[in-house]
Amino acid sequence: MSGYAEAVAAAFGGDGALGRAQTGFLPRPSQQSLAVAIADAIASCDCLIAEAGTGTGKTFAYLVPALLAGGQVLISTGTKTLQDQLLARDLPTVARALGLNPRVAVLKGRANYVCRHHLERNLVDGRFERREDVALLRRIERFAAITASGDRAEAIGVAEDAPVWSMATSTRESCLGQECPQWSECFVVRARQAAQHADVVIVNHHLFCADLALRDEGVAELLPSAQAVIFDEAHQLPSVATRFFGAALSTRQLVEWARDLRRVGWADARDGADWMALGDGVERAVRELRMEAGGPGRLDQERVARIPGFGRALDMIRVALGSAQAATAISAERSSDLERLDQRARELSAALDGWIKAVIAVPGQEEVVDRTGSDDDDEPAPLEAVRWVEVMSGAVTLHATPLSVAGPFRRHLAGAPRAWIFVSATLSVAGRFDHFQHALGLEQARTERWESPFDYASNALLYVPSGCGEPAAPGFAESLAKEIWPLLLANRGRAFVLCTSLRMVERIAGLLGERLAGEGGDLELLVQGSAARPELLAKFRAAAAPVLIGSASFWEGVDVVGDQLSLLVIDKLPFAPPDDPVIRARIAAARREGRDPFREHQLPEAATALQQGAGRLIRSETDRGVLVVGDERLATRSYGRRLVASLPPFRRTRERAEVLEFIDSGTEPAVADRPPMPAVPDGD
Repeated sequence: MSGYAEAVAAAFGGDGALGRAQTGFLPRPSQQSLAVAIADAIASCDCLIAEAGTGTGKTFAYLVPALLAGGQVLISTGTKTLQDQLLARDLPTVARALGLNPRVAVLKGRANYVCRHHLERNLVDGRFERREDVALLRRIERFAAITASGDRAEAIGVAEDAPVWSMATSTRESCLGQECPQWSECFVVRARQAAQHADVVIVNHHLFCADLALRDEGVAELLPSAQAVIFDEAHQLPSVATRFFGAALSTRQLVEWARDLRRVGWADARDGADWMALGDGVERAVRELRMEAGGPGRLDQERVARIPGFGRALDMIRVALGSAQAATAISAERSSDLERLDQRARELSAALDGWIKAVIAVPGQEEVVDRTGSDDDDEPAPLEAVRWVEVMSGAVTLHATPLSVAGPFRRHLAGAPRAWIFVSATLSVAGRFDHFQHALGLEQARTERWESPFDYASNALLYVPSGCGEPAAPGFAESLAKEIWPLLLANRGRAFVLCTSLRMVERIAGLLGERLAGEGGDLELLVQGSAARPELLAKFRAAAAPVLIGSASFWEGVDVVGDQLSLLVIDKLPFAPPDDPVIRARIAAARREGRDPFREHQLPEAATALQQGAGRLIRSETDRGVLVVGDERLATRSYGRRLVASLPPFRRTRERAEVLEFIDSGTEPAVADRPPMPAVPDGD
């Protein structure tokens, strides 16, 4: 063991730096071993995939070697919650314990920072869709005058998701770059400059992948000097990379361009064209497309080709955009904003033309999209992609999604020598890492696993009811609600009911609500959609007998420590919908190559999602609880064994009486009478 690795190991010892700095710190062999493995990878510029079960203390395990390494380290997280936790709690704690004072920077996407130029122009323009927007924009103006960071999350009195932010921020498409009159005062530029000189830079997976795919000047500029890149919550990386190494054109982009056209055209070249009419023409065509697309959902190429008016609506947009772009081309020299508008129009037109030719003109033809980026002397082969449409209540997005991002991701890893570390509690399936490795082209990476130190066999029970049947069976929702009702009563709520679809959330909430109204009880139902996620979680933590019914957003990144969450229900095995266009294309591609798509793709994806959902239950050494999976296939199908093997070692039963006995043996006083449980010190 090198001196560096020895120093890392010593920090986790009983009399080490962490123990001396933290009251109640308990040495964990798995945490120490994980930290040493990460130190070895950093020292040797190696690629390490590390699965560390809940309770291992993975955050401290990578922060200690990262800080002791001495070079610049880039940390990418899957969620804003973890990003904030690193900055506010974990990094300062570890740095103090080690006696270090690292320079730390957080780098966010461009839309998170106030754009002084667009803020000023929109205030001068004075056109607002809502009366309250002008007051909020003035509030943002005051914030921009006093803030050092320009980070919208720090703006008091303006919600982070307020629509008015689109008038006070820029996008990659609308940014003027060095042509901007406010370039020297730009908050984005300042953030990137701070990151260049930081010892630790915190980003998120979305920014990391978007920046690499678009060859932007943020993460891509940092990589040459970074000694190590650490991905926490790395199980999310393949899906995020797939999104950003593909291409997408949204009607929101078109509407924003049309609105900018009216504002900039009127202000900078009033006599150049009828900007209002041109912008209105684009927006009318967009509305036509939204009407033709139908209700929310995902449409593959074949379904799109069967919608008679879809191609016509796309052509209307193409014509309207072309007419507007002809006007911007004539007036482009009159201002930097008009020049940028013209460039944006050409980019939008090219993307739209490519999509129309691929899907509308030649239905069913396989197409490719190349967004990987490379040096001119090493141009990569195009990526095979599936074209599909996402229809939401307020927008339609045309997608070209690569079937695999292994190639471009592998090329980025093959750049300058540095360590690449991938850490999560859920990276393997039944002990094997094949699926994750194949998804990102990491076949040569070193893989290691550390089991959770928690005593699942004594403190956790996995219950698969025998009376619910399979999810496709008639009356499944009714059977599941009937099955879990006595468990909810016996446990006095304190339960999550996690569903695989919003439709099931509504169905289960309705059925439990009917029982509560008919039979009485003190359960408090908290249903996704009735309030924002943070508000629902706050209510859950404070209520005496809460039952939170939610879908995807509650399956991970939620941490309720203690017996307040001691019953977790998962309605069915979380297989991706088979009619999803990307899933269908991947299944078809695997079959063409003679591979088994179910075992190679669908089953591993479901296993990871199931692990994440189940991981909400046991969050500390003293936690105790029951995991209910209403889907009988977990116990009756052969592949169920592989899914169970991917879960922590729960004690298992199919008898409700055993579950009720387990709940009864762990009954605690009401929430108001209990002292609060200590939080897990450093995440999973």
